[in-house]
Amino acid sequence: MKPGLELELEIVSITYGGAGLARHEGCVVFVPFTIPGEQVRARITRVRRGWAQAQLVGVSIPSPDRVVPPCPWFTRCGGCAYQHIAYPRQLEIKSGQVDEALRRIGKFADPRVEPALPSPLDYGYRNRITVHVEPPDIGFRGTDPREVIDLDRCLLAGDAVNAALARLRAKRYWRPGPATLRANPEARGFRQVNDGAAEILAATVVEMAGSGELLVDAYCGAGFFAKKLRTSFSRVIGLDWDERSVTAAAQEAEAHEDYRMGDAAALLPAALGPAATTVVLLDPPAQGLQPGVIDVLLGARPARVIYVSCDPATLARDLSRLAAGYELVRAAPVDMFPQTASIETACLLTAIAD
Repeated sequence: MKPGLELELEIVSITYGGAGLARHEGCVVFVPFTIPGEQVRARITRVRRGWAQAQLVGVSIPSPDRVVPPCPWFTRCGGCAYQHIAYPRQLEIKSGQVDEALRRIGKFADPRVEPALPSPLDYGYRNRITVHVEPPDIGFRGTDPREVIDLDRCLLAGDAVNAALARLRAKRYWRPGPATLRANPEARGFRQVNDGAAEILAATVVEMAGSGELLVDAYCGAGFFAKKLRTSFSRVIGLDWDERSVTAAAQEAEAHEDYRMGDAAALLPAALGPAATTVVLLDPPAQGLQPGVIDVLLGARPARVIYVSCDPATLARDLSRLAAGYELVRAAPVDMFPQTASIETACLLTAIAD
């Protein structure tokens, strides 16, 4: 196998990241913009030991779930991976990717992954985008990251965000570099990009958390989850390293809420209460949990832990470590990012009795 070789391949699955997976003579071949079950023609572009990357040349036998992508920049823009797939099938693929990660990386025999909950909008849902300004172009990095795809509208963005893009393009002087465009320019600190799906995710977290004496919201940001849960707990403690987010959370805090700035691993031990009456909520960045946070949880063993993740691989890794003291009860994917390869997952863990 070498670059330039064209092959007829059968796509057997979609990997996390969006590429279809096929096999040829013992080698795994990744082909983007394909769907499981399809027969495709692909040209090899890169070869490594045991695997290769390929470019889609044509679809010989299409999937019944193949649709016409509405965006003229699809396959060139690096933002979307699934516009060619009917939305219900996208949800099935994403649930399967979470299940596969928990089985393969996390070593869970029965990860109890639920069907992915759909976004209320599968287009026009983003409340912010970050474009790259490289005169004379404004747009997103391409599938070739050396290229910026010049565009005047993003179909994933809401009308207010696209209006902000139009205003940016109308300026006489463009400052090179990234530019974040928001539906609400006053909003600062971390905020989910999809308001409708964020409410579905929040409802899932509220259901998992139940009620109790103490909620510790590690990586709390501006308090999105804590504010939803504060009526269910006698005390709420939020932890985050970002000063602006903690300040925003504290400004709207009620008497039983306490927001503290600093490293989660360092602050967590003092924040925890009696194990039987404490619920811990974790919503870390894509890199996952710090090892120190896992050590604290395994030592203190609070009754319930809810883990919200935007990366199935790091989620599976962390849950595997937490399995020394916790049982995985539920894994509920929520599609925060339709048409893209990303997915959010909320997991409920309960402490195993010694």
